[in-house]
Amino acid sequence: MTLDVRATTLVLALRDPLRIARSSHGAGRTSTTVILEVESDAFPGLVGMGEGYPDRFYGETPETVTSVLPVLVEAVGRPEASAEWLEHAAGSMAAAIRWNGAAKCALDIALHDLVGKALGVPVHRLLGLPAEIPPTDFTLGIDTAAIVADRARRAAGFPALKIKVGGPQDVATLEAVRAVYDGPLRVDANTGWEPEAAVRLLPELERLGVELVEQPFPAHRIDQLRWLQERSRLPIIADESAVTIEDLDGLRGAVAGVNVKLAKCGGVGPARRMLARARELGFRTFLGCMEETSIGIAASAAVASLADWVDLDGNLLLADDPWAGLDLDDECRWTLTERPGLGLHRRLPEGAGVPVA
Repeated sequence: MTLDVRATTLVLALRDPLRIARSSHGAGRTSTTVILEVESDAFPGLVGMGEGYPDRFYGETPETVTSVLPVLVEAVGRPEASAEWLEHAAGSMAAAIRWNGAAKCALDIALHDLVGKALGVPVHRLLGLPAEIPPTDFTLGIDTAAIVADRARRAAGFPALKIKVGGPQDVATLEAVRAVYDGPLRVDANTGWEPEAAVRLLPELERLGVELVEQPFPAHRIDQLRWLQERSRLPIIADESAVTIEDLDGLRGAVAGVNVKLAKCGGVGPARRMLARARELGFRTFLGCMEETSIGIAASAAVASLADWVDLDGNLLLADDPWAGLDLDDECRWTLTERPGLGLHRRLPEGAGVPVA
């Protein structure tokens, strides 16, 4: 036997609605994510936990994740207890099928958790990375200015806030937030701005203490990103335009930074390589997330030492996170455990899994 993999799709309520510029009506109230449990006779008695957040924007659904998992499982073969094998497994997945970042991410995280447990080391030490990481910001979705300001007041303990924008009330919303919060603001338009409107906003953003602008234009409009960065003293950060490491060279000179997410690029190993390559190319590095549970956030935190900015709050956006063991310190930094693997344990009752391989 190589790997026994069980996948469970979870639909979890969000604490507050999280609408973004491209949200459909009524969206942003729940998070749908896929959890993996992985076992192997190579490591009897151990279970690796993984997570992949399927985003329809990148062509993924829970069904596509479970459909391609058998291909990925066959590609990685029998696991071995080494960091070198994990890197080989990620390469094998990439060679077996293109895209499908969430499916690769789920299996890659589970394998890192499993191998970490087999070796008795936490994931960040397995990767040779330090435990000291930047603090996370906290994300606020699109809503009326008054509602967003109220949420900002409740999140005032975070060292920075990430504000979702992309509508006619953007300046009013940012002014309302600034009235109750004096820390740095990061704005994320999720492809929702037009170029001329964006350039007119730049002086207002500077006035209101915004420190970066994330993905103002459609993913394929690198020319527009370049045009705005040439006119902006604020760093423009590519997110939807920076899916995998293969996208980085094409963004050189167009943006100041890139947002790396495990669910986009394929997991812990690919994220580590993408962050390192981005730094080599001179980009500022932003480590982001989806509305994931602590499994996805703990895996992301393991590589957070390679990021300049951290946006790892997905589990904090959930009404109930099914897992425990990942804690914020007083400065809003995730505390990387010394427990083996991801160091998590189940907090909520276990659901029924669906055998996929």
